[in-house]
Amino acid sequence: MDASERGVLLNRLADLMERDREYLASLETLDNGKPFQIAYAADLALSIKCLRYYAGWADKIHGKTIPIDGDYFCYTRHEPVGVCGQIIPWNFPLLMLAWKLGPALATGNVIVMKPAEQTPLTALYVASLIKEAGFPPGVVNIITGYGPTAGAAISEHMDVDKVAFTGSTEVGHIVLQAAGRSNLKKVTLELGGKSPNIVFSDADLDEAVENSHFALFFNQGQCCCAGSRTFVHEDIYDDFVKKSVERAKKRTMGNPYDSSNEQGPQIDEEQMNKILELIESGKQEGAKLQCGGGREGDKGYFIKPTVFSDVTDHMRIAKEEIFGPVMQIMKFKDINEVIERANTTMYGLAAAVHTTDVNKAIAIAHGVRAGTVW
Repeated sequence: MDASERGVLLNRLADLMERDREYLASLETLDNGKPFQIAYAADLALSIKCLRYYAGWADKIHGKTIPIDGDYFCYTRHEPVGVCGQIIPWNFPLLMLAWKLGPALATGNVIVMKPAEQTPLTALYVASLIKEAGFPPGVVNIITGYGPTAGAAISEHMDVDKVAFTGSTEVGHIVLQAAGRSNLKKVTLELGGKSPNIVFSDADLDEAVENSHFALFFNQGQCCCAGSRTFVHEDIYDDFVKKSVERAKKRTMGNPYDSSNEQGPQIDEEQMNKILELIESGKQEGAKLQCGGGREGDKGYFIKPTVFSDVTDHMRIAKEEIFGPVMQIMKFKDINEVIERANTTMYGLAAAVHTTDVNKAIAIAHGVRAGTVW
């Protein structure tokens, strides 16, 4: 197939997702629990834009001719990897599907994708749209199943040339080991995080509070790049905590199809219980519970927006990825201290800084070991 035709097919798929945007958003909410308005305005919009972006790249990926000594013709050629196994998580099912499908299809690969067992519905529907768009049979294969069976089969298969996995660090280790035991397939991993969100005293306080609230509570706190270690300068610490608690208490929660609600349920009972157990550890280790701290009602997997203050670095809630609506606010004195503490973690996915001083912002961006710094 010509490269330009791959771009046409990806744009056609994006068109079909645009056509069925409301239905896909409804499926995403049914499967995942996130508010419908977020699924429609964010997840669907970003997924469609992602596919269109890579559609544009399809016929613009090329090698180089290289001048070398002697009577030789030297060039590089970009070729498809081959069969790409893709394992995606449950927190952003459709967006993760688009992130995986887009670049692999634009570059001419064949895909075997396993959606999370908790959230397979949108992937299966997109499979029908892929067929409707006219992709050749066998180019995209969506398989459902559990990690230890279907996921393991992808990771270990001798005919899979690459595996891309987004999910927990624990499972990332397993995927990498399986690739090594089999055919040394290429591996791309996007794993967990405990990202520092640093607020200096010169920041606009109200803006920093709102941004920090969003950074933690968006998607029920189920974001791998969530700002889940909030470091606040001691000069504004008390005011920041007070305003953060007020904002958390105003957060609306309930039926995700009700547009007035900001927060839906957690993904399942297992995740809810994990979050509640970590909340209890925070109480026991001496953090000050400012609000929330438990389950909301007895129907559905809802957890009250929770804020802890007086959190220290040794506490479990300051070290472990909670993946839920639980905010930890820690105090710092100066920039060198906060950079050192921000880097005292096994994670390095993302970070953020709030300041009006560009020198501080650049110092944090360069000093904190994170792949993305906002």
